Amino acid sequence: MSNYYKELPQGYVLRNTDQTHISALAALQDTIFPTLSPDERMGIKHYEAHIRIFPEGQFVILDGDKAIAMSTTMRHALTLEDHTFLEISGNMLLTTHDPDGDWLYGLDVGVLPEYRGQGLAKAIYQARHETCIALGLKGQVTVGMPNGYLNYADKMDLDTYFEAIVAGTIKDPTVSAQQKIGFEIIRLIHHYLDDPQCGHGGVLMINKI
Repeated sequence: MSNYYKELPQGYVLRNTDQTHISALAALQDTIFPTLSPDERMGIKHYEAHIRIFPEGQFVILDGDKAIAMSTTMRHALTLEDHTFLEISGNMLLTTHDPDGDWLYGLDVGVLPEYRGQGLAKAIYQARHETCIALGLKGQVTVGMPNGYLNYADKMDLDTYFEAIVAGTIKDPTVSAQQKIGFEIIRLIHHYLDDPQCGHGGVLMINKI
């Protein structure tokens, strides 16, 4: 099915990733995720594996020939227990991808800073939703990075910040945005990844079809 292609209102193109995008996407990781451990940023060998293993689950947004946003996904069973980003992704090589998995696990969504605020992440989530329908999956599961935590780290611990997101008293730039498009918060996972921006944790969320 790896032929997803959609022209967005801004004139950008949202499509499946292919070999011609790999170097650009690897370079985007450093810009989009500057506080994430370099050991948890995807590189050329990872993107090569993604396209080989599950081409229909990989997405890029292009402004002309310029890659400006991307997403990596895989098929997997619904996993609600503790896990880390590296564990669930097979060290980002998708060796954990299950071709019979009934959920689409979203490993990341990234948009270049200068292109944010245009609904590009929302467009990617919609493309993932359409992929779920086409493949007969139950929905999307992801672990959202509570990226606003660093602004509150001197006032509260991650658990308190998470509880405030759930209560709606704090709007997190990532998790709250995911809620707005239909994701349901399940639980907080500590030590999901190595990134102080989100307190090294993640919020497990699902979006059922």
